[in-house]
Amino acid sequence: MYNAAGQIDKDQLIQRFAPLVKRIAYHLMARLPSSVQVDDLIQNGMMGLLDAINRFEAGMGAQFETYAAQRVRGAMLDGLRENDWLPRSLRRDFRRIEVAISQLEQEYGRTPSESELAETLGMALAEYQKMLQDARGHQLISFEDMIDDGNEDFLERHLSDDSNEPSRILEDESLRKSLVQGIELLPEREKLMMALYYEQDLNLREIGEVMGVTESRVCQLHSQAVARLRARIFGDTGLRKKAQKNG
Repeated sequence: MYNAAGQIDKDQLIQRFAPLVKRIAYHLMARLPSSVQVDDLIQNGMMGLLDAINRFEAGMGAQFETYAAQRVRGAMLDGLRENDWLPRSLRRDFRRIEVAISQLEQEYGRTPSESELAETLGMALAEYQKMLQDARGHQLISFEDMIDDGNEDFLERHLSDDSNEPSRILEDESLRKSLVQGIELLPEREKLMMALYYEQDLNLREIGEVMGVTESRVCQLHSQAVARLRARIFGDTGLRKKAQKNG
């Protein structure tokens, strides 16, 4: 990837990793409403790729594809946030689900079912499931987003000079532990869905075929799983106020 002058060939890197940008964009699109255009995601992702190339050239010691993927995904998410693409009403609905999950877990000492959550929210099961479907896109919250600090992404924080600050390391380790525990406590179907999506990199249609359910049902399960994780992590770490502040 170097030219005759011994410098990194940016054009060659862009051509090589452009498919990575498209792959990440279509992976995100599976969790976004139809109003979001994939071309917009790709455009923002290409800006992220250029940023990754420029930063990596400065001598950051990490595997480029891994670093670039972080930057590309971060640029896409930043673009979505700037456009405020998710209505406030849906954000409120998703927070209501998180609060209900937290309350029932404390009351029952176990993971609440969909029917129990629907009853607590004062709605029919079908209405609750529609709320989960409508919240499609709010599930973009990943572990890196959960521990986001200001405008810095997780990777950037850990590559900064103060990344070895003990308080930060302890906080990140605590959150990682909470996330792992939260996933282990998910209902089996939701745990399987998360594994197929995040570990096997399957899209919602493919997951539906594996699980024998519709794509919309997979979307509902995904929304609910993320709500359970957010409720558990922010509840366990005392960061719910931070979560609400960040939307």
